[in-house]
This record gives sequence, C-alpha cells and structure tokens, in this order.
Amino acid sequence: MTAESHTATEKLARAILSGERRALAKGITLAESTRAPDREPAEALIARLLPETGKALRLGISGIPGAGKSTLIEALGVRLVEQGHRVAVLAVDPTSARSGGSILGDKTRMERLSAEPRAFIRPSPAGLTLGGVARRTRDALLLCEAAGHDVVIVETVGVGQSEAAVADLVDLFMLVLVPAGGDELQGIKRGVLELADMIVVNKADGSLTAAANHAAAEYRHALTLLRPAEEGWRAPVLQVSAQEGRGLDELWELVSSRHRAMAESGALADKRARQALAILRNEIEQALIEELRGDESVRERLVRLEKEVAAGRQTPRRAAAEVVAAFRAGR
Repeated sequence: MTAESHTATEKLARAILSGERRALAKGITLAESTRAPDREPAEALIARLLPETGKALRLGISGIPGAGKSTLIEALGVRLVEQGHRVAVLAVDPTSARSGGSILGDKTRMERLSAEPRAFIRPSPAGLTLGGVARRTRDALLLCEAAGHDVVIVETVGVGQSEAAVADLVDLFMLVLVPAGGDELQGIKRGVLELADMIVVNKADGSLTAAANHAAAEYRHALTLLRPAEEGWRAPVLQVSAQEGRGLDELWELVSSRHRAMAESGALADKRARQALAILRNEIEQALIEELRGDESVRERLVRLEKEVAAGRQTPRRAAAEVVAAFRAGR
C-alpha cells in the first residue's frame, strides 16, 4: 500500500472513530468492494480499527416473510435510541441480478429510525453468499462497533438452513414469527428453530391476540423437543406488538440480561472466539477458490470438464480431482 493510500486509510479510520456517519458508510462500501485495488486498503482499515471493536451487543434477527421484522427492528431501535443507545442495523437484502444492489432497501422501510442521529441503517446486497448473509457483513459489523454503536442488529433475508450464517456472526439470534391459521409450525425448518436463542411472536394484537397465544404455546412445546442453541439455555417465546409498541421493554430486558449473563460466565468470549475461527476457515477456503479460478490453465481445463460433466461423460468428482491436479501442477 502506498504512503498516500495509507494516509487516506488513517484519515478514514479517525473519522469512523469520531462517529461520522458518512465515513462509516464509506468504510463499509470499501469493505464490501470486490475490486482488487480496494482489498488491501479495506483489510488495512479493519486491522486499524479492530482494537476498538467488540464492545457492542450483536443481535441477529430473522423470520418468515410478513412477520414484521423491519417494523419490530424500527420500533425497538427507536426505543433504544431514546434510552441513550447508538443502534446500527445491517439489513442484508436479496441481490438484484441486474444492478447487483439491494432489492428490498430496508432503509426506506425504517423511516423513523433512519432519521435518528444516533442510528445507522445499511442495506447490503447479499450477493451469492449462502443464506443471504453478505461475505463482508462481519467487517461492516466491526466498523459499526468502531464508530461507537453499542447495539448492532443484523437482519437477514428470510428463513432457511443457511440462517446458520448469521448465527455465526452474532451473540444472540432471534427468530420472529407471526400468528397464522392451521399448523403453526408449518414451513419453519427444525434447524432454524434450533438456532434461535429466543422466539418472538409479533403482531400479537387486535384480532390476532388469540392466535398469538396459540402460536406461542405451539412454539414452546416444539422447543422442548429440540436441542437448545446454547447448553443450559432454553429459548423463551415472547409475544409482542411492534405496531403498538407492546412487549418491547420485556424483549429488550431479556436480550440484555442474557447478554450480560453470557459475558459474566465467559460464554460470550468463547462464542466469539469460535466464530472468528470459523470465519478464518471460510476466508481460507474463499482465497483458495479465487486463486484456483484465477489460474489460466485451470480455467481452460474447467471449460472442457464442465461440458463433459454436463453431457454425462465425466463424473463431477473425477472432474474436480483433475482440476485440482492441474492447479497443483501449475504451481
């Protein structure tokens, strides 16, 4: 990295540490960039700010479409800001096939929260990463912490087996569900329920109050049959109305008290250490894949092998072995 680039990175780092929102947005854009020239400055920025991170409560939130995740996050976020917290929301959206940008744009769906000076909302395109969790979401999370946000919420696209990706980024994982008719558990995969540190039944108001009571009872029963996300902790089921603001104080008390207990017992430090090692392994895998794809001899051979596999003349396993062998021979 050139001296000029180093100076620019240091200037950006100081601006982020001072809490400048524009600088934070610029830093996240740099971290998310896939351009080769941006990689070294992005890594330098994260390394520079790393000692200033780790002090926030990291909360992952997912849920079925229509559960009111954005409404809940906005209502909770506004309440936390009023209590003196600085809240950052990383809303990982589906990626547009045309522009590569975010489709949903959660910032436009959280108008009240986005207007708060102590809040920061960042819609982020998921790209091709499994589960809709952008590869650089952890970098964005760290940058938010360095900027002084003491609560960082990561909202994911939806519910599926890949929600494990966000669980590996946060301290607590919350699953937001909604009262519905018929089988309350239909469409909710067992693995997602097992990941949840807590379940929130939203829209528990008006004509849906009775349905919410029934749904909560069903989820509590289901959780007794599943392995808990953390040993010694059975995920509680809460009922809230984000629209009316009911149950939010109880929800936050549960989140914050659980977080404090994890910190005091050492479970939080252990969990974050495991997450960091998992990310390290993932980065190694990604780096090796990128290096392999960048090898010219491998690319040429891969084109031929893809045609053979597609035509049924070659097995995927043998083709993969040939690609790896060609890569090793060229090193």
